[in-house]
Amino acid sequence: MAYYCDSSNKILEARQDWAKKILDTNPQMLESLTDYCFVDRPNLFRLWISSLKQQLNQSRAVHILQMIEGCEWDENTGEVTGLLQYGYDGEDFLKLDLKMLTWIALKPEADIIKQSWDANTTRMKDREKFLTKICPAWLKMYVESGNSSLQRTILPSVSLLQKTPSSPVSCHATGFYPDRAVMFWRKDGEELHEGVEIGEILPNNDGTFQLSVNLNVSSVTPEDWRRYECVFQLSDVENNSVNTLNKTVIRTNESKRNSGNSFSLLIQWILM
Repeated sequence: MAYYCDSSNKILEARQDWAKKILDTNPQMLESLTDYCFVDRPNLFRLWISSLKQQLNQSRAVHILQMIEGCEWDENTGEVTGLLQYGYDGEDFLKLDLKMLTWIALKPEADIIKQSWDANTTRMKDREKFLTKICPAWLKMYVESGNSSLQRTILPSVSLLQKTPSSPVSCHATGFYPDRAVMFWRKDGEELHEGVEIGEILPNNDGTFQLSVNLNVSSVTPEDWRRYECVFQLSDVENNSVNTLNKTVIRTNESKRNSGNSFSLLIQWILM
């Protein structure tokens, strides 16, 4: 995430150092993002929700309108692909066909809105300009400014954790970048699937990621522990991180009490 915006509390902040540098050195960019976050989008969303309620004959007070807007740029071919899609009350609603310059209704109730928005050629041209001109220009600026950061590789810190002696052993990797990583348990060099629970890759506050994979050890005899290994693989990195199942290195709640160590485990808009 490059920027975070909260229009209700008037918060606009960069989440990456390179993104902050852009705002510090580009007042026009800061002005554009500020207007987009605090004025343009909130006002339009309120107007659209009011219009949607009328056209859909709705009276319920609370509704949710979501928007995903962005673009892709192929550095080799120069091809630009834009995306603009809306969700309403938790369901896909409308999607822009940028090539045909028409809206696609993603549910029957959206058809009446599609006809209205198709007729608004001024707004259609405005979105086409943003998705094919402005958004790619921003994207190229981000790539140029954040290239060293975006292409960096950071290996994780890997630990073996266990809540109680009867709990699964969790192989926990944290602090890695990028998020293109896999982790698994293996026995005698063969990947295990039975008795293994793979968690989701989750973000850390510093922009890195974390991942956990649990192994049920209830049926593993003490003499067989050394046959099990946790393997972490990061994309484009040749050497894997391999940790052998070993009771002496497992961090538990008991060891935590004894030692005193602490443990820490596209543009999107939503208006309610």
